[in-house]
Amino acid sequence: MDEFTDNQQEIALFAKALSHPARIAIIELLARRKTCYSGNIADEIPLSRTTVSQHLQELKKSGIVKGEIEGQKVEYCIHAENFNRLKLLLEEFLCCQQILKSNC
Repeated sequence: MDEFTDNQQEIALFAKALSHPARIAIIELLARRKTCYSGNIADEIPLSRTTVSQHLQELKKSGIVKGEIEGQKVEYCIHAENFNRLKLLLEEFLCCQQILKSNC
């Protein structure tokens, strides 16, 4: 039996993918555009193409971003279904947590 619920594990997976400011910048960039090639992303964000590629792989692993090979390039976009799932999970998590007044 797992120690954590499916939702807890899913939130943790998404949170790990969101844990670097470069990944947040990539998501913001992709959200403003329908699609984008990794080279174009590297032109917009002050990181090397290799570093951008590594961050894109982490975002793909979490399912937030998807990429399709077009010839020698990979075209990236937000995975809308998974992104909406992320939003729903975070909304439920943040709105339903009642923080009790404490002395700590």
